[in-house]
Amino acid sequence: MRASDLRVARSLPLFADMQQAHFRSLMSAALLQSIPPHVVLIREGELPDFLHVLVEGAVELFASHADRETTIQVIVPPATFIIAPIVLEELPLKSAQTLVKSRVLMIPADAVRRTFGRDAAFARAVVGELALRYRDLVRAIKAQKLRTGAERLANWILQTDASKGSSGRVTLPFEKRLLASLLGMTPANLSRSLAALASHGIVSEGRTIVIKNRKKLQRVAQENPLIEAPRDIAERT
Repeated sequence: MRASDLRVARSLPLFADMQQAHFRSLMSAALLQSIPPHVVLIREGELPDFLHVLVEGAVELFASHADRETTIQVIVPPATFIIAPIVLEELPLKSAQTLVKSRVLMIPADAVRRTFGRDAAFARAVVGELALRYRDLVRAIKAQKLRTGAERLANWILQTDASKGSSGRVTLPFEKRLLASLLGMTPANLSRSLAALASHGIVSEGRTIVIKNRKKLQRVAQENPLIEAPRDIAERT
């Protein structure tokens, strides 16, 4: 890796506190690559050769069964994705593909496992990353099981707007089909939920949603700190 790439890697939370010798050893076979949109990096059921760390861009985690497919998460930087199969050396339960042009740090899986046992700071960072991914999934499951589609959409709008400086205008960062899947809806249900929220403080203008009355939208959303969080996937998208 180039010196500039090493500096980028060293600044990431996963590697920031590692011993220098272990960091250099781990990075000796790593690659920092620019990857176009819609490239599948990991396939569910196929043992990954690399740990992937997203530096720039966005990655969709998805799964399929029979003729059905669903979005599980949208990952934005800085974050690893599908780290558990690397640690456990087991088959991944999700696939991963870039949504936009992205920069991804790729580290050989064997090197990650070796370093995990040698560098305590790196091991703590990996455990912390696993804990964050787990909590993201629990929050998403709670939202899908405890909220209506309109409530989930209202929360997504508010969280995304907050992450962009609370301008009151949210531009969809991906297709409505993907947003529907992320929120556990069909595209038709998403359209109905958008229409329902029109009387609760929003106006939909193509790919842009304008918040006209934040208090009305918040009443629909019924925000809950044990479901939403500053780190929530929607907020970081």
